[in-house]
Amino acid sequence: MDDVTTSATDSDRDSLIPDLDYEVPAEGVPIGRASELSGVGIEALRYYEREGLMLDATPRDPGGRRRFHEADLRWIAGLVMLRETGMPIADIRVIADLSRTAGTEAERLVHLEAHRRRVLADLARTQSHLAHIERKIASYRDVLAHRKDTPHS
Repeated sequence: MDDVTTSATDSDRDSLIPDLDYEVPAEGVPIGRASELSGVGIEALRYYEREGLMLDATPRDPGGRRRFHEADLRWIAGLVMLRETGMPIADIRVIADLSRTAGTEAERLVHLEAHRRRVLADLARTQSHLAHIERKIASYRDVLAHRKDTPHS
């Protein structure tokens, strides 16, 4: 990529995407191993690339096979985190597009703050539902405890 489309510096990228809890060899790994390491299916990895969700083009070996390097797998870990927190693919595409261009941190921040608001609203709703479930469980435990204490006729 040229300087116009290069996103942030390597140190900026390091702070923006998750660390990996596994080692990636310098020559990268083939798609099957990338799938195993990332927990993302092979077809999903191909989809990420085809849909422009990867930060950079996935390098190929001389035989034309994809080779995923540490930076690719870290980016994929970030995509997984965004998907698991409910970010739509269209929004992830916007983040990916912005991340390829230096100086777009303010725009990325706007998108991530909006996503955080949605995640927090979802979390609050889930916590409310959990509180109702907890009350129901307590109610059933009380009923069952009362039955044990009451002799049957």
